[in-house]
Amino acid sequence: MYKQSTTNRSENLMERRAFLEFLGVMGVGLGALGFNPLAFGTGNQQVFPSLRRSSEDRFRVAKGLHYKVLVRWGDVINHQGETFGINNDFTACLMDRPESLEGTLWVNHESPDQNLLHEGAHLKNRTMAQVVIEQKSVGGSLLKIRRTSPSAPWVVDTKSGTNRRLTGETSIPFEGGPIVGKSEARGTLGNCSGGVTPWGTILTCEENTDEYYGKAVFDPKTGKHHIDFKAATLSWSQFFPAPPEHYGWVVEVDPKTASAKKLVSLGRFAHEGALVTQASDGRIVVYMGDDSNDQCVYKFVSSRKDSLAEGTLWVADLKQGRWLALDVDKNPRLKEVFKVQSNMLTFSREAAAILGGTPLDRPEGIAQNPFNKAIYISLTNNIPKGRPFGSILKIDEKGKDPGAEEFQTSTFLVGGEEVGLACPDNIVFDPRGNLWITTDISGSSLNKPPYAPFGNNGLYVVPAGGPAAGRAHLIAAAPVGAELTGPSFSPDFKTLFLSVQHPGEAGSTGGAPSQIWSSNWPDGGKPKSAVVTVGGPLLESLTLGRPFP
Repeated sequence: MYKQSTTNRSENLMERRAFLEFLGVMGVGLGALGFNPLAFGTGNQQVFPSLRRSSEDRFRVAKGLHYKVLVRWGDVINHQGETFGINNDFTACLMDRPESLEGTLWVNHESPDQNLLHEGAHLKNRTMAQVVIEQKSVGGSLLKIRRTSPSAPWVVDTKSGTNRRLTGETSIPFEGGPIVGKSEARGTLGNCSGGVTPWGTILTCEENTDEYYGKAVFDPKTGKHHIDFKAATLSWSQFFPAPPEHYGWVVEVDPKTASAKKLVSLGRFAHEGALVTQASDGRIVVYMGDDSNDQCVYKFVSSRKDSLAEGTLWVADLKQGRWLALDVDKNPRLKEVFKVQSNMLTFSREAAAILGGTPLDRPEGIAQNPFNKAIYISLTNNIPKGRPFGSILKIDEKGKDPGAEEFQTSTFLVGGEEVGLACPDNIVFDPRGNLWITTDISGSSLNKPPYAPFGNNGLYVVPAGGPAAGRAHLIAAAPVGAELTGPSFSPDFKTLFLSVQHPGEAGSTGGAPSQIWSSNWPDGGKPKSAVVTVGGPLLESLTLGRPFP
């Protein structure tokens, strides 16, 4: 058995040297990474240009950064008149070369906001036309982006044939199905985070899907299930009946053709995202979190090096430091309940519970450290269990091999006032080992106890070198009610793409001809989710090691 270790530290993050060793950069050497020990500050001050926390209704960035709205909800994106969806989340920038002047940007659209979509309408008795509007607002957007020079701002090329939408109406086949007797599903929805494969396809993940068509409730004792329609608060099934089992999957999208397929092999649950990496033998490994209280972390290990169609889904048992295979043909306990693999994958949560997968505090963002190869997982919070501030879990695979069956765990960060952030959500490393963290305090809880000290949600960076190392620094702050999601870098690491999602959340009133919004970002009037591009000398200092003035 690979021995497990547990570290639980709530003071700041760690002492600086201990932090650097934990992050895995000490063996590389700060000089090799090009860090300037006086990069942040003048004289002997050595002050990192962090933002102050506030509840202002604007998007703010730290000194040394600038931003530009790239695309917002409702913007027309092509000649067909399709528009950019609502509540944008995960972003992924694909280019042939880092210095390219054009590329493809994928953006998720997580959920419809009925008050925004049907402003002034009474929502209790929606029409089919209104439901269709909601279906068209979710899914994802493919966009061609261009710049006139390496230093010029990115813009969306609305004349490009690349620009297309996948929505809640799009027919999408199952890879590994059929599911509930159907070979394809109506649409993709609940699209939260995602990933990118080595062959250049996008993984977009369906997360909170019960509100659309209901919840499929499985009884392991009888092997039977029923549909709980009380969970279907959006009531799409009133006009478009569909099995709830058709949703909650990872969807693979080919950005060249906009074709898509739902990957049954990766299991069905509230998928937050999909970190894609490779085992030592070249097989593809996908780490995934089930973003709900007391749910698990999974990984999928492919059978082939160029496909996610076949392989084994594993669930993490943190107590034993082992991955447990969700395979009915190799586990009699699963075989007795589910009979066939596709049925078991449809109810991955129940299968994980049978085997003893470890329940966690809403596992969300997952990132791999480029130096120590460890896997970091943000556990956003578990309010019913009295853990409102969240933490970040670290998994060290045996032999640093993502294909291993054993691992060690430790706690990298425990959220709270001492650390300076709460409710970590999306996380990503840049090539220099800096950790970027977005936070997800719910709109109804922002600036209220116990979250009052943190202000609005934001983007934080934990530098891996220099005097600012080992501390979380706020470098971008969201407008009222919003969260910052989907951080991704351009291949040259001079641009950070970032979603500003649901400004004004929990602050609008519906069902009346006039609306009063708690946010007016970005244009004044009705709030609109948008993707922004962030750049500047501070970003390049962090990601490229360039001196910061």
